[in-house]
Amino acid sequence: MNEEIKLYRNFKKTRNLLLYACAVNILLAIMLLYGIGTFDGVFKIKLSIASGAILLIMLLLSFKMLASIKDKSPLIQIDSNGFSGRTTPVAKAFGRIEWQDVTDLQLKKVGGDTLVAIAIDNIAKYDGRVSKFLWKMAYDEQNSKLNIMYSASEIEINADELYKLFLKYWKK
Repeated sequence: MNEEIKLYRNFKKTRNLLLYACAVNILLAIMLLYGIGTFDGVFKIKLSIASGAILLIMLLLSFKMLASIKDKSPLIQIDSNGFSGRTTPVAKAFGRIEWQDVTDLQLKKVGGDTLVAIAIDNIAKYDGRVSKFLWKMAYDEQNSKLNIMYSASEIEINADELYKLFLKYWKK
């Protein structure tokens, strides 16, 4: 099993994600306009600040996704020695992970998405690859392991198929 599997962006799924993001951006813009008093003349500071900040973050993420839509490189690569992915910020930052360091694979429901969670034991090997913020997101203090999530929301297959694919290569 020396072949390498490359999973590419599914443009239909990406388009749907962008449409959802646009809908959320429109709702946030309406909330911001309401918060600054456009409709009733009453300024609501908490609503204005919260909706403005979230709108700014959502717009940034939307433009980032639009900029990467023309990228034809694979989002996930799997081979007999290891894997790498760019479907989540943490997975992208950690880069290539070797199978010998993987201790567990699970499907986890996070928000509206099902993610493949991969637990990594040899944390010293991966220390220094990512910022402190991303390290804190991935590091599980109770088990002293790294949990790196991979999403199937933008690739050609669903989360169950991605999980089975990871499992097939890991068990080898």
